[in-house]
Amino acid sequence: MPAKVTPERLADMLDTGEEFVLLDTRPEESYEAWHVPGAEHFPFDAEESLSDGRTDDIDALLDGHDRIVTICAKGISSDHFADELGDAGYDDVAVVTGGMEAWSQVYETVPVPTEGRAQILQVQRRAKGCLGYVVADPVAGEAAVVDPTRHAAEFRAPAAERDWEITRVFDTHVHADHVSGGRKLAEELGVPYHLGAAARERGVEYEFEPLDRNEVVEVGDVQIKAVGAPGHTTEMVNYLVGDEALLTGDTLFVDSVGRTELEFGDDAAAEGARMQYESLHRTLLAEPDTVAVLPGHVDVNSEGEFSEGRPGEPVASTVGDLRTGLDLLGLSGDEFVERLTDADHEKPPNYEEVIAINLGIESVEADEATELEMGPNRCSA
Repeated sequence: MPAKVTPERLADMLDTGEEFVLLDTRPEESYEAWHVPGAEHFPFDAEESLSDGRTDDIDALLDGHDRIVTICAKGISSDHFADELGDAGYDDVAVVTGGMEAWSQVYETVPVPTEGRAQILQVQRRAKGCLGYVVADPVAGEAAVVDPTRHAAEFRAPAAERDWEITRVFDTHVHADHVSGGRKLAEELGVPYHLGAAARERGVEYEFEPLDRNEVVEVGDVQIKAVGAPGHTTEMVNYLVGDEALLTGDTLFVDSVGRTELEFGDDAAAEGARMQYESLHRTLLAEPDTVAVLPGHVDVNSEGEFSEGRPGEPVASTVGDLRTGLDLLGLSGDEFVERLTDADHEKPPNYEEVIAINLGIESVEADEATELEMGPNRCSA
């Protein structure tokens, strides 16, 4: 029986540079769309046998390495493949338990450097690039969670480890690429759940505590200000933590801005783009240059790599660096709208159903949510 490798262990192996060859057995379309960094493609299904002729192809992929790790969508065909490899004489073979489904649920908790009273943890969902936050006043022992995914334990655990009590939960907007865990986490803890006040007009069908533009709430003595930033969505709110960090959701990333057609549709995407331009230039870029920009996502390319930085390091920039260094922010209003509406990016998988779930129109079980969320986020323009 082949050895088992958890997806968390696989992450450690990649991060520390251990020598092995990862063979992905999924169909070509799935592999090309999204795979683990460094994975080699070797399609193999659960009913297939490993013929002698194909071992030459495997040896070519191994390139002198002895250690093989296999992965598929759910750990079924890769487990069978590992058995076939063992029968063919390959001695050092392991299987990633749960496959790409489990890989999509690996998280890192990364402290973000701060100078003031607030402490901020960035919770990275490394395969999808989702970024959520735990914002705390460590003196008061209180914390808030911003943009949690449905894997709520990944946000509760780092707060508990530091003896922080979570007293509020926030979402920046109605997400399109993953099922939010905000409402459920707030219900579990019996604490307020916040969205921007415009979420009522968006059609959210559950109770929440709305935040008006520039409304301030406190976590201990740390002030969190709701900064209206429509564009990516009509109800988008960013959160200014004290005077040093802006949690920008899908408004502003470290290398791009949020796309606008996921809510507005292709025909009205220009309307959202004009909103986005105004939010960026009249609101976000009006903040001091030193304010940290902490986005809600980082792009994960088809090779499974972060577009900026690497897992385990903060994904962050500053208002000043983005104002001078991000090409999109140097465009005129008309140029900006044209750039966003001319882009032909693939949409997030199942985004319409994910939006319906996050609006409260539909419900979903955990297994189904896993299927809906497969693949990287695609919220960037």
